[in-house]
Amino acid sequence: MQEIEKLIQLFSRLPGIGPRSARRVVLQCLKKRDTLLSPLAEGLIQARNAVKDCEVCGNIDTISPCNICIDTSRDETIICVVEDIADLWALSRTGAFKGKFHILGGVLSPMDGVGPDDLNINGILQRVYAGGGVEVILATNLTVEGQSTAHYIAEKLHGMDVKITRLAHGVPVGGELEYLDDGTLSTAINSRLELD
Repeated sequence: MQEIEKLIQLFSRLPGIGPRSARRVVLQCLKKRDTLLSPLAEGLIQARNAVKDCEVCGNIDTISPCNICIDTSRDETIICVVEDIADLWALSRTGAFKGKFHILGGVLSPMDGVGPDDLNINGILQRVYAGGGVEVILATNLTVEGQSTAHYIAEKLHGMDVKITRLAHGVPVGGELEYLDDGTLSTAINSRLELD
């Protein structure tokens, strides 16, 4: 029973999976040991051995530099700075962004003891300094920490020969004004664009 409890504890550490969900996942895995548990265990071991951190952008891949960094069809003059790998995946999934990425590994959060040295901020400064970008898009989340991190990076990039931009925010496509929160509406009003 100790092995089962250990599995439940491990699964419950995953984001979005609490103790109850972990129990259900473990039970399902144990019921289907041959078709689910064994391939899952093998897949985890293979991923652990094959996946590397990209030395350029901080992404994960089986090679370093990663496939995004070595993709010659991507625009090397535009670097999109994101908080974590999930943000990179979300932007890549849209197919709308054709530039390069840079992953910070989190956001500045003095309350949690996360300072500039704990993030990959120096990496983006070095890339820009080495001529690796004409435009830096700060695509941090619209949280206090995300905004503070973007502001900090913008200050550090100030004076370098680089255009600094932010993602547009406001009313989502298909969004109805009456259902939007006050913060989204305020941002939409303050970030309005002139029509041609």
